[in-house]
Amino acid sequence: MTNYVTRAGIEVDPALATFVETDVLPPLGRDADAFWAGFAQLLGSFAPRNAALLEKREDLQAKIDAWHVERADQPHDAAAYRAFLEEIGYLVPEPGDFTIGTENVDPEIATMAGPQLVVPILNARFLLNAANARWGSLYDAFYGTDALDAPPAKPGGYDEERGAAVIAAGRKFLDETLPLVDQSWVDLADEHDGKLEDESQWVGHTEKGLLFRNNGLHIEVQFDRDHPVGKTDKAGISDIVLEAALTTIADCEDSVAAVDAEDKLLAYRNWLGIIRGDLSESFDKGGKTVTRALSEDITFKDGEGKEHSLPGRSLMFVRNVGHLMTNPAMLWDGKEIPEGILDAVMTSAISAQDVAGLGKYGNSRKGSIYIVKPKMHGPEECAFTNDLFDAVEDLLELPRNTIKVGVMDEERRTSANLAACIHAVKNRIVFINTGFLDRTGDEIHTSMRAGPMMRKGEMKNSAWLKAYEARNVGIGLAHGLSGRAQIGKGMWAAPDLMGQMMIEKIGHLRAGANTAWVPSPTAATLHAIHYHREDVFEIQKGLGDAAKIDELLSIPLAEGTNWTDDEIREELDNNCQGLLGYVVRWIDQGVGCSKVPDLGDVGLMEDRATLRISSQHIANWLLHGVITEEQVMDALHRMAAKVDEQNAGDPFYEPLLENRDGAAFSAAKDLIFKGVEQPSGYTEPLLHAWRLKRKAAA
Repeated sequence: MTNYVTRAGIEVDPALATFVETDVLPPLGRDADAFWAGFAQLLGSFAPRNAALLEKREDLQAKIDAWHVERADQPHDAAAYRAFLEEIGYLVPEPGDFTIGTENVDPEIATMAGPQLVVPILNARFLLNAANARWGSLYDAFYGTDALDAPPAKPGGYDEERGAAVIAAGRKFLDETLPLVDQSWVDLADEHDGKLEDESQWVGHTEKGLLFRNNGLHIEVQFDRDHPVGKTDKAGISDIVLEAALTTIADCEDSVAAVDAEDKLLAYRNWLGIIRGDLSESFDKGGKTVTRALSEDITFKDGEGKEHSLPGRSLMFVRNVGHLMTNPAMLWDGKEIPEGILDAVMTSAISAQDVAGLGKYGNSRKGSIYIVKPKMHGPEECAFTNDLFDAVEDLLELPRNTIKVGVMDEERRTSANLAACIHAVKNRIVFINTGFLDRTGDEIHTSMRAGPMMRKGEMKNSAWLKAYEARNVGIGLAHGLSGRAQIGKGMWAAPDLMGQMMIEKIGHLRAGANTAWVPSPTAATLHAIHYHREDVFEIQKGLGDAAKIDELLSIPLAEGTNWTDDEIREELDNNCQGLLGYVVRWIDQGVGCSKVPDLGDVGLMEDRATLRISSQHIANWLLHGVITEEQVMDALHRMAAKVDEQNAGDPFYEPLLENRDGAAFSAAKDLIFKGVEQPSGYTEPLLHAWRLKRKAAA
């Protein structure tokens, strides 16, 4: 039981209060009493509004459920359905022509195109790796992954044959990206040899070699004849270093398991370490203690000998949580405060130190704070966020629209009203992004009572999903995001399948996205190649109008499909295995994102969105009699054995089959059997409850 301290009527976890009053406010010269009084006033205004928005979600869902139940024996009438959604206010009128007015946006977001990382904020080591992924070795990325079309490296140290294949692939990249006049990079004898076809691509000299730029991204070709690679290279090239992860999202949401004040404080401490520039992490590697810290900037000299610098780190966003959850870190009027409000105030107060120029390196050179806001339902909730950020700016005495917002287009009501959502935050928006898993989870839940849904794999080719992806880009472009903000695409989930990623993920650029999510720094380096091959801003100029709303509103129903017993078992096993593999780490270990083996033992980076789609799909098939409770329990037991086997080498793992009454297995059952009644199909209420029980029992 927390012994809270009281600040202006707010009951605050003591450690969190000390953090605010010792580490956050004093560098800003802010009075603690005034801060807490302002925070209390903010809560008085916004906590009731937050609650009302959640009530509206439930009201709309109840009306949609009733509409489908009343027409259960009739074919789906798309025109009547759309008219009904307009009547109840689920669909709102289009805002008309407008262009976003966001100002003071850093070039990494506005005018550059490149990879984006999302990293759990609770893991300092991962956070540092991601922040430092602004630059990555192409040689290392090729050597260590299947992106290189060559036999795997032989065990026992450096494989010279594979190394030669890496060098050849590097030369091919340079020939494609930085072509020389009547010559190949293979023919170079040293760094002074060769002439670029486009001499404007040369930027200058670095300490280690030559710096170039193509499609807005930098390439450093390093020369060192004393290096193990460089000494065997004809030209002495020791590495090719690519500017890779232009931006990184430090995530307080889907990729973490943060359920109480202890967890939130760790998140805020790590974010402060990023902002101040002093975050570090020590760990054992090969019997030696290694300390990781943030990278320094890159310096170079231009042709006239004038020195310049480039950022050595990603530009950092922080992803707050959505509107749904509360957190016991603070109480207001005897109740837990909305966690989204807590995040907005705390991450902005910390980031204000960057605006004030107090960090070692600096994050935004434009004096902006970048917050990604997930899981908003429609323009009214976006307007709430806009007003909340206004109030936070006033509390922290920041100029209006200092806080920028990234809108995650991952809920059906947001997708259907995307233009109006953008309009609601039109002077602070810097980002819209699609996400298949959460968006599909909400698709299933919204139309839960319309009938059984098609299999998950088939949904990737469904009409609504294609319309969703196309509309996100088309609407963003129509309202002026190109050159001012990011239009993003979702995650490549398989970090070990880089060869396949290099084939498929370039499609995100060709669809008009100027950023896309990748699962690791190595993946960011490889994905950067795509941005050298395609000029996204030129592609955006040639894209047409957005897909029509009627296509988006089509429901992915199975429409009388009669699956075989084997097909049903296969789908159920796939869902249950993924669900159990993720839940057991979330509940027992507090790990919110990790590489979880799928049913075929392929490691996939999974977070709560994976859980949402899997649990909602099973719940839908249960509701409509496609499967029975007995079949679900049989699948859970069989897949628990599979997950136990997959995690046999983890010394911290607690087997599911031996703990079928434990928190993890119980949470998995609840997510399925209580799935229909969960708000918007979200997993957080049940996950948080079971994680808190697990922590209390530890």
